[in-house]
Parts: sequence; structure tokens; C-alpha cells
Amino acid sequence: MTKLLGLLLLLPALAYAAPFNIENIAPGVYVHRGEHKDLSGHYGGDICNLSFIVGSKGVAVIDTGGSPAVGASLRNEIRKVTQLPILYVITTHVHPDHALGSAAFKQDKPVFVGHAKLANEMALRKEVYLRNQAEWVGKDATGSELIPPDLAVETTHELDLGGRTLHLTAHPVAHSPSDLSVQDSTSNILWTGDLLFIERAPSVDGDIPSWLTVIEDLRNVNAPHLVPGHGPVTANGGAALDDEKRYLTALLTEVRAAIERGDSMEQTIETAAQSEKDKWLLFDITNRRNIARVFPMLEWE
Repeated sequence: MTKLLGLLLLLPALAYAAPFNIENIAPGVYVHRGEHKDLSGHYGGDICNLSFIVGSKGVAVIDTGGSPAVGASLRNEIRKVTQLPILYVITTHVHPDHALGSAAFKQDKPVFVGHAKLANEMALRKEVYLRNQAEWVGKDATGSELIPPDLAVETTHELDLGGRTLHLTAHPVAHSPSDLSVQDSTSNILWTGDLLFIERAPSVDGDIPSWLTVIEDLRNVNAPHLVPGHGPVTANGGAALDDEKRYLTALLTEVRAAIERGDSMEQTIETAAQSEKDKWLLFDITNRRNIARVFPMLEWE
């Protein structure tokens, strides 16, 4: 009976320590796909896509997850693939699910890389993010840091991994104020960060008209596969960008129309972009937040 009780007590821990999935999508290119959960209480820190790319000189990491524990799981997978040095840790934007795993890589002494606005955005949000970490990820909050970039990208920049080059592009305010995309010269795969959502509803923390322009810029990039910030890697980037554009356009158009009619924000939350409801996971909670964010901004257009 005592042994059985001991096994039962171990079950939650065993479930929590589930395998950390890694997919080898091209030679030297690896992606971990996060879960579709809302960034809220007890979300666990593992909801966005994390990647690493291996060159002859070393490794670049693209996003590190929402806690040092998630970052450490990613680092463990890297070490199963290669013992080459981790040269760069690239943060695609400021949001905690992408950035709060970076402390796991401090021991490697990489160059931390991000948008030129990333450091300022981190400074503005640091207190709130770290205060919320205990609720978001529980005991895994220990050691959480927002690590600002050593290398800040103003427009474009190239990173040499040995035999392959990563081309980084800093975008204007779109999904967030600090969006960075990455393209690998060898595979031509494009990492969009949260400039592209697949399956789950896009969340807005920036400027929708500008985001729509950036979507067209991404459409013009010659890339056989896109790695979104959330959702599966896709070989049909044009269709995925079209889906996102359709939602953002509906949101923008219908919130503007509601303001023109004199509807309140509360009324608009119940009506705007509802044609998109069945097309996205986590739609209700994400769409409500998006409207609450963009309604006051659009009132001042």
C-alpha cells in the first residue's frame, strides 16, 4: 500500500516531465512546437515555438520560452545534437512566453540579439512580467530574467554560424514594438516570431495597420517554409499570412465601424470580428483582449 501511494504521488511529476518535442525540419534546423494555451495563470511557460540552428562554428537559438526551466529543456536538446558553442540567443520580441527562458543560456556566454527597441520594451515591462511569473509558471519562475540584447538590430544584420548565415530584419511596430524576423541562408527557412500566428488567434500588442504592411513584406520573402511564433511550421506561408490578414482586417474594420456608430467598447467586444470565431483556437479570450487594446487607440484616429 505504501509503495502504491508513493507511485501515485509521483504521477503528477512524471506527467509534468513529459518529453520535450524537437523536430529536425531541415539539415541543422530544429524546432520545438509550443502548446496552444493562453498566456494566463499556470500556463506553464511552453506555448510558443522555439528553435535552434547549427552551423560549423556554433549554434543560434531563436526564442527561449517562458521560464528558465523551458529554456533548460531546449538547451538539453541542443546538447543532444551538438557540443558546438551556443554563439547567439535571438529574441524575436519582448513577450514573456518567448523571452523568459533566456537565463538558462547565460552559462554559455552567447551574444544576446534582439530588435533595437527590445531593451527599452523589456525595461518598461520587467516589473509586471517578473511579478506575474509565479502565477504563470509556479516554481519554474525561479531565476527568470529579461535579458536585453548585447547586439541590437536597427534595420538588418547578419550572423555567421559557419557555412550558413542568418539574416535578421527589424520591423516597425506591428504585432509588438520589437518584432524581429530571421532567415537562414542555407535552408531559406523564415522565422517570423509572432508576426505570424497559425491555428491560434493572433494577439495584438502593437499597430494593426503597420502589421498588415509587414504581412505583405513577409509575403515577398522567398522562403520554402515559415516557422510562426505559434502553430505548425508551414510550406504554405502565403495562405497562412492570408488567414492572419483576414482576421486583422476584420478586426480593424469592424472596430472602426463600431466607433463611428458610437458603440461602446463593451458592445464592440461582443460584435467585432465574430465572423472569425470558428476559424481560430483561443478566439474568444484573444479577440476580447485585442478589442480592449485597439478600441481606445482607434478612437483617437
